[in-house]
Amino acid sequence: MIFEDLTREILGCCFEVSNELGIGFSEEVYEKSLMVALHQKGLEAQRQVEINVFFRGEKVGTFYADVIVEGKIILELKAVTSLINAHTAQLLNYLKASNLQVGLLINFGNTKVEHRRYDNRFHQQR
Repeated sequence: MIFEDLTREILGCCFEVSNELGIGFSEEVYEKSLMVALHQKGLEAQRQVEINVFFRGEKVGTFYADVIVEGKIILELKAVTSLINAHTAQLLNYLKASNLQVGLLINFGNTKVEHRRYDNRFHQQR
């Protein structure tokens, strides 16, 4: 599995945030807290990273990735009761547009962090 060790480190930070904060905060609070935890582990992470969407060579839109870690893994964070298919579709679209290889869908909305890992089947070497 590509980036297995990095994925494990990221998820460890997510569990730390969840254990310390508990449930009930907004997605933004979890995002900012996760940034603190990632940076304290020595990981490079950026939040609200602008990524352009292209169609046939034309820019047709922009989205903002919640977090990108080490320029390799995109994180889509949620603070909801349960994840739905639309959340998965959102992350898969972000993976395709960003051309990053791995994405993590992370939900802080329950007593235990819910997470799903996705590999980018559209990834192209640049």
